[in-house]
Amino acid sequence: MQRVWVILGFLFAVGLLTAGVWSYGYRQALSQLSEKAEADLELAADRLSTQMQVYQELAVLMATHPVLRALETPVQQRAARAILLDVADKTSAVNMMYLDRSGQVLASAQPVVWPNMADHPAFRRALQGAMGSAHGVVESSGDRTYSYAAPAFSDAGQVEGVLIVVADVQDVEQTWRGSTEAVFFTDGDGVVFISNRSDLLFWHRDEGQLGLTPPDGGLVDFASVLVGPHEVWELNWGRYLPSRALHLMLDLPVIDMTAEVLVDVAPAQRLAGLQAATVVAICLAFGALLYLATERRRTLAEANTILESRVAQRTHALTAANTALRHEVREREDAEAALKHAQEELIQAGKLSALGQMSAGISHELNQPLMAIQQFADNGAAFLSRGRDEKASENLTRISAMAARMARIIKNLRAFSRNESEPMGKVNLVQVIDTAVELTEARLRTEDIRMDWAPPNNPVYAWGGEVRLVQVFVNLINNAADAMSGQDDRLIRIAIDRGDKLAVTVRDIGPGIENSEKLFEPFYTTKAVGTSEGMGLGLSISYGLVQSFGGNIRGANLDTGALFTVELEPFTEHEVA
Repeated sequence: MQRVWVILGFLFAVGLLTAGVWSYGYRQALSQLSEKAEADLELAADRLSTQMQVYQELAVLMATHPVLRALETPVQQRAARAILLDVADKTSAVNMMYLDRSGQVLASAQPVVWPNMADHPAFRRALQGAMGSAHGVVESSGDRTYSYAAPAFSDAGQVEGVLIVVADVQDVEQTWRGSTEAVFFTDGDGVVFISNRSDLLFWHRDEGQLGLTPPDGGLVDFASVLVGPHEVWELNWGRYLPSRALHLMLDLPVIDMTAEVLVDVAPAQRLAGLQAATVVAICLAFGALLYLATERRRTLAEANTILESRVAQRTHALTAANTALRHEVREREDAEAALKHAQEELIQAGKLSALGQMSAGISHELNQPLMAIQQFADNGAAFLSRGRDEKASENLTRISAMAARMARIIKNLRAFSRNESEPMGKVNLVQVIDTAVELTEARLRTEDIRMDWAPPNNPVYAWGGEVRLVQVFVNLINNAADAMSGQDDRLIRIAIDRGDKLAVTVRDIGPGIENSEKLFEPFYTTKAVGTSEGMGLGLSISYGLVQSFGGNIRGANLDTGALFTVELEPFTEHEVA
């Protein structure tokens, strides 16, 4: 019963942790989404303001045209109409009109329904000597327009006329209608007048209301939820609008409107869900391993108790007769164990010495993929938030490649550094040398040492132990690198020679071997006392390991540098039998 309560408590804790991770991840994702949405909203607002500013400047420029100052005769009016029509065609304006102070249309690029526009709000504002603007809907066609009215001043500084430029809002919308986010602009009365989603046009917001109401006043699904500082709308307003969206607003006093945007929060939810699922998987995996380990320990404890009881019963009768024999056997076993332990410790010390020499380079080799993985993960998250799945997939593929590279390096290090015995058998020499070269690659590259190693196309099999052979060649490569320390030109050549015995040669271009008689003695080293390059164990350990495989290792001086030859028995099938 106690075990059940422990499991239930663990699951409850995992649930609380998962909920916390999801909530935190969702808030963080919304913050990132909000930053992008703010930038997109500002871009859309700037684009609209820029487009409308063209018509505003056009009204100011044309209001001073000399042809529009004298419109007494029909000929002058036709000339003015021609100029207005030409400019309207070139600027995509719906219409351009010149009015006198009474609001009477004196010249127009297109025919007008109302020849007198004294009540037009933009006209009234222009009569006061300021730039006027207004928006509305053409009753006959339903087209939405935005008008700018610029005053025309007489030589005495009085307003003598007004030029009105009418822009087609639909033409302005075409340039950003394909945007992913739903962007709309509401006027001072809260009516949606401009939008890249036609479904939202003419929806309105009543005073004190957060959401929008359709033009017919019908009821629609809507709820507003605050997630931290973010306002999330839950709505069902059509298939072209998200069901859950982040809502942002931006005032545009230039055109007397408010810009708003609705951004789908589904990517943020998916990211938070992925983070929560990862935490659940890790926690459950840890719990399962802990449970299995506990059960195994309990089972082993019961089995040990039973076994000890049986052994004690059987041993009691034989104790007296076997005391002397057991004592002698124990002494020999202790001696063999001590010898074997000393040998294993010596080998492990050599490994750790080699790893110490390579640690800086290996750290650099692992740090580069880690930095690349972080950059690709950030880029992938950004691309996912933008809906660019192909780019995100490309970043994830690169992350996988970097992780595979790190896994390969760590796998080789783990195999090289483990302190355990391994069986003798079939070993691919090419793979062994490749592993040794890869383990020392970082150091060689850091110290600008060239490696000349051309692996044969086919495997070369020898009799031995893979991990310990890797240690042999790592020691030889490190010794070659140490021997060339301080030289400008440094080169290591490795080659395989097939004959009655397999011979692997490791050659450097250093100063050569000083004392060949003591070359393979333990703790013999030519390095200065107190340096960290080694303890004089590498060649001694390598010699013992190669001897244990039935092979031989020897060193010799060449005209330039030293040459070490490792001879090994080729692998044959009868050795397995």
